[in-house]
Amino acid sequence: MGAWDLLLAGLVLLLGLCGVLLPGVPGSWLVWAGVLWWALKDPRPVAWWVLVGATVLLLLSRAVRWALPSRRLRATGYDGRTLVYAGCGSFLGFVLLPVAGAVPGFLAGVYVRERLRLGRRGEAAAATRTVMRSGGWSVLTELFACQLITAAWLGAVFWG
Repeated sequence: MGAWDLLLAGLVLLLGLCGVLLPGVPGSWLVWAGVLWWALKDPRPVAWWVLVGATVLLLLSRAVRWALPSRRLRATGYDGRTLVYAGCGSFLGFVLLPVAGAVPGFLAGVYVRERLRLGRRGEAAAATRTVMRSGGWSVLTELFACQLITAAWLGAVFWG
């Protein structure tokens, strides 16, 4: 597989990760499509194992999201920056404390945004709970699954 194909597949994965945070964008499907494209171009067995793992993980993520409340974040009065802060926090947590840091990073990102918006600690904590109850867990589930898939893809590309 050429460098340009790898770069384009990586860009599709990055677009999918960002798309998870945007309403109406099929972020998880873009991540899966990027892995599929890579697996079709790369003849190694590790590529197919990553694709199978990505498929299973996305299906499991869909099942978990189905059990969670639907996304009603707009009804709580959040602005789009909340998910940007949450996504950045999740990414930083995922990198700084590999894998396990994504969840506390997401929560910290939501809290920091609400603290900046509202000013007080107690109000920010209450707003964070509201955001998480009204669809934040659903977004976190999808984002975490996509981050795991992207990490597996990066591992397979660099060390596979």
